[in-house]
Amino acid sequence: MAVSMLRCRFRLFRSTSLSERRQLDDLGMTTAPPFSVLIWVAFDGTRFHGMARQREVRTVALELEKAIQTMDPRASAVRCVSRTDAGVHAIQQAVAFDTFKSIQPRGWVLGLSQRLDHDVAVVAAAIVPAGFDPRRQVLSKTYTYRILRSPVRDPFLEHRAWRVCERLNHAAMIAEAQELVGFHDFAAFRSVHDARSDTQRNLFRVSIEPEPGDERVIRWVIEGDRFMMHMVRIIVGTLVDVGRGRLAPGACRRALTSCDRRHLGMTAPAFGLCLSRVVLKHAGADRWPQVDDGTLVT
Repeated sequence: MAVSMLRCRFRLFRSTSLSERRQLDDLGMTTAPPFSVLIWVAFDGTRFHGMARQREVRTVALELEKAIQTMDPRASAVRCVSRTDAGVHAIQQAVAFDTFKSIQPRGWVLGLSQRLDHDVAVVAAAIVPAGFDPRRQVLSKTYTYRILRSPVRDPFLEHRAWRVCERLNHAAMIAEAQELVGFHDFAAFRSVHDARSDTQRNLFRVSIEPEPGDERVIRWVIEGDRFMMHMVRIIVGTLVDVGRGRLAPGACRRALTSCDRRHLGMTAPAFGLCLSRVVLKHAGADRWPQVDDGTLVT
């Protein structure tokens, strides 16, 4: 029902002539945008200083806002589902913004992609209610972290995987990872710059997989309801340190009990991390392109 109403409202707005919209604007009747747009963004984080807007540095949010404002100068600032760090990549970052323009989702996808640089693209769009905030709609987020097990560098994976030269004990890492699954207080698994008081999170999955087509690469897949600053990177760094014998087994359990960061291992480098999947409660209306295999939304 909500999707049908949203679709009708969007089409009604599109049917209003430009002169009628200007008259409404003169009367102060269009001070709030009629709807928002949800876009799914993929980017190579190598040349970005993270997702969030910052002064005098290149960020994904800033690049998106510049492109959006060429299509609608009155559009709002973007609202992102995850504040990824500098160097972190994304296949599926959910971003919303308010607009007064009656542009179809297909128009936003194609129009924004033409205006963005080669390392960021809008891969899908949908119409959502005004003020839609993807952070409040999250059911789960999945991060993938790639590790290259090799004594030599690979230029094609230089900014995509963390190269670890030591032999890794997979059984020890898998056993350690299972301690993290479930609802726990992850206060120890965060950056010193993360001062939030609510540190309880629910991890649905912490698993290790081989990279299809490349036996040198393994990837950690970590799915949960919410994450804190550097949380995934601290988890991966700790699992690797257990796997190569730098930490005694049981490190994660000790940290969950004590909430003490000193029981954990290093923070894994940012460039191996990718936000690979986001599941939202509401996917919006008139999404383009349509995807039925669950790679964009469920």
